[in-house]
Amino acid sequence: MEALKIDGLSKQFGGVDAVNNVSFTVNVGERLAIIGPNGAGKTTMFNLINGQLSPTSGRIHFFGQDVTALPPHRRAHLGQARAFQAISLLQKLTVLQNTLLTINGTNPHRFVIFRPMKKFEDVLQKAVDILKRIHLLEKQDESVSNLSYGEQRRLEIGLGLSMDPKMLLLDEPSAGLTKEESAEIISIIKSLKTGITVLIVDHDMDMVFEVADRILVLHYGQLIADGNPEQIQTDQRVREIYMGVEDAVDYAGTT
Repeated sequence: MEALKIDGLSKQFGGVDAVNNVSFTVNVGERLAIIGPNGAGKTTMFNLINGQLSPTSGRIHFFGQDVTALPPHRRAHLGQARAFQAISLLQKLTVLQNTLLTINGTNPHRFVIFRPMKKFEDVLQKAVDILKRIHLLEKQDESVSNLSYGEQRRLEIGLGLSMDPKMLLLDEPSAGLTKEESAEIISIIKSLKTGITVLIVDHDMDMVFEVADRILVLHYGQLIADGNPEQIQTDQRVREIYMGVEDAVDYAGTT
């Protein structure tokens, strides 16, 4: 079953084709990475999928429904969740409060005004479960501003998971992280339920090749390669255009 279908998608800014007639599908539960050099159109593609931008042409279908004209919040209620590259947490609130607020955003409880959130035991238990999964339960009463950058990145992913997404979009999840912090993010992604479809944009090739079932390569807004990690590692166009021949040889394990 298709979780996402992109059909002839284009986005122009003035005379520049940021995304140029791109088509692909993503199956339910697939881990798909979108890579490419700076300016390739990766973030624009994510913004189109998530509804932050409207396409110049083309269609977007999410689990069979045409969502091309829907705003981000409507797509969120259909099952899309996104962790942005720029931290967007509420810094003065605690880890638990951030999690409860996110859960409440797609929950009927949000219409109940005069009852404290902690009175909803199911919501509280869900928040606790999420914080366990991202290894932040012991920090639940800490202000987000006191967390390390790596912990805040994990919380961003946790907030996405708290929405019970059908599809999770991760925008540069390893940006600014140490090798050890990136390994924690990789572990969280690998531990996700098989039914959650995951789309990743990242420059960290170690992360991409570790977690992706399939990789798309964009170059100047066009899709130039689509395959599994082994196919992408050995694709001559990718070697020349994206990685550079020397780096691509290293990834392919050849000399």
